[in-house]
Amino acid sequence: MNTYAISYTYSDETASRRDEVRPTHVEFLKDRFEAGRLLVSGPVDSGAGALLIISAADEADALAMMDADPFAQAGLITERGIRRWDIFFGKDKL
Repeated sequence: MNTYAISYTYSDETASRRDEVRPTHVEFLKDRFEAGRLLVSGPVDSGAGALLIISAADEADALAMMDADPFAQAGLITERGIRRWDIFFGKDKL
C-alpha cells in the first residue's frame, strides 16, 4: 500500500451546507479510519480546508475512495489535490 496526502479546499459559500452534511462525512471518515485506510485527518487553515492522509493501492484507488466522501458527493469541495507521500521518517507513528 502507498500513502497519499489529499487536500480539500472549501468555499465560504458552502459553510452552512457542510454543517448539514458533516455528520455523514465524519461517519464516512470514521469508517475509513477503523478500516485502516484513513491514517490521520483534520481541518487546516481554520476550517478553510482539510488534509487527509490515506493508505491506498494507487492514486486511482485513493481518489475512488475519496469520491465516496459525502462532502464530495454533495459538491462541497471546491478543490481537491492528491500527492503520493513516501514517508521517510515517522511512518511507524502512523
